[in-house]
Amino acid sequence: MKFIFIIAAFNALFFTALLFQKKPRALHDNILIAWLIYLGLYIGVYALYSHDLFIHFNLLSISLLSLLMLFGPFLFGYLEALVTNKQRFILKDLLHLVPFILFNLYILIASFSPDLSVKLNIEKIGPEYNPPILFIFFLIMTAISGTFYFLMTIKLFKKLDIRIFNNFSNTTDIDLSWIRKLVLVFGIVWTALISVTVIHHVFQLFSMVFCTNGLFLSLSVFVILIGYFGLKQRIIHGNEDGFAPVETSTIQIKYAGSKLSNSEEKQLADQLKRHIDSSKSYLNPNLTLSQLAAEIGISSHLLSQVINEQFNLNFFDFVNQYRVEEFKQRIVNPNYENYSLLGIAFDCGFNSKSAFNRIFKKVTSLTPSQYKEKAI
Repeated sequence: MKFIFIIAAFNALFFTALLFQKKPRALHDNILIAWLIYLGLYIGVYALYSHDLFIHFNLLSISLLSLLMLFGPFLFGYLEALVTNKQRFILKDLLHLVPFILFNLYILIASFSPDLSVKLNIEKIGPEYNPPILFIFFLIMTAISGTFYFLMTIKLFKKLDIRIFNNFSNTTDIDLSWIRKLVLVFGIVWTALISVTVIHHVFQLFSMVFCTNGLFLSLSVFVILIGYFGLKQRIIHGNEDGFAPVETSTIQIKYAGSKLSNSEEKQLADQLKRHIDSSKSYLNPNLTLSQLAAEIGISSHLLSQVINEQFNLNFFDFVNQYRVEEFKQRIVNPNYENYSLLGIAFDCGFNSKSAFNRIFKKVTSLTPSQYKEKAI
């Protein structure tokens, strides 16, 4: 087991070195660097010194466990930077560190009081053991911190989905599917191990070493996966809310900073349809809301408003419905009879087989093959 921990610690520091060479680095890259350094040193110290700490240095061993409270804030901070395109830290971000700081301040104060420090022991269990209430509170905080932040990240993923569907026409490489799965699996494992720890204290089953080894083994696997995928993760949001300066008509300038009336929305909706029909912008697989807004000459905000309220769709569905219609036209066109279904789909702006099949069935209630059989 010790050998596995050392390998994981080495991997964390190795990925850190690779991330330092990544140019340019966004905020999420810098958070990942700090996160991997923390995990590498944490797992390394546990691998080399945990036995001595738990036997001879009780307060230090408790402080070592309190470091688990930092895992959740790192996870949340990394995902928040990715999902919201956050550029820098703000003062309130430090609030995530308050529980960890308070716990260690309590440990530090206890170190100056022999009567108090002797009561702080994570191994003493049984009816004769009467730990301080504040110590129990901090242990509970440590135990639930991981699960709390896993739930917080689920809310971030929901926010990401909204941003994707309102700003992008495909989800390839930006839906963070890799870390969604990683968070889900690790969240389940973390919760299970915490449950085992509770069973250990209540029913005196298993051992504390079994519980901590399980946590650090899962952290070791997490290090390798987060390092590998995080190294390849690019910025998933550009300036989708920006406005590219192009020539605009008088009516477009008039609407730029105001809430549109229904008639004004309809006028822009007609303009949007004419532009889409003539330019076929949807054939661009990487089309974004800001790009289409720049082509038309209005702000991203107004374009989103028109699509939402006049077509009752988000940007993702709006663009992909055009792609589906283009596919339906080409599939009956003799000029495309030698093309595969996927080849036609790619020409229509789709950039993955799974996305094409899912979207096509959502729009038509048929698979592409079923539709072709009926159409021809």
